[in-house]
Amino acid sequence: MEYYFSAILHTGFDDAVVKITEALKTEGFGVLTEIDMQAKLKEKLGVDFKQYKILGACNPAFAYKALQAEEMIGTMLPCNIVVTDKENGTTEVAAIHPIASMMAIQNPALEPLAQEIAEKLKRVINLLK
Repeated sequence: MEYYFSAILHTGFDDAVVKITEALKTEGFGVLTEIDMQAKLKEKLGVDFKQYKILGACNPAFAYKALQAEEMIGTMLPCNIVVTDKENGTTEVAAIHPIASMMAIQNPALEPLAQEIAEKLKRVINLLK
């Protein structure tokens, strides 16, 4: 099983960040965090790295349901979305596959929830294609 869903966009990096942020809204997700890895790696290590952002996406209703079923599921929240410059005029957008990430948790109550979130994230990624 793949641990993420992805799409290649024939667009610039900044435009891809805007597109995925808007696409997430169609399925009830908002972006809670944004980590600019290029800037952080330059700041902390003095190294150059391609444009790479990690967006922490959350759907509050699903987060609440997951927390009710498994209190420590917060260690896996929010759902990460990665936007990376492929350096050839394209940008890749990838979302975590919730079923793959939750396989380590032995809680059957999370299975239907993970499936529903996976379907939503697949639709979001497919909107970008």
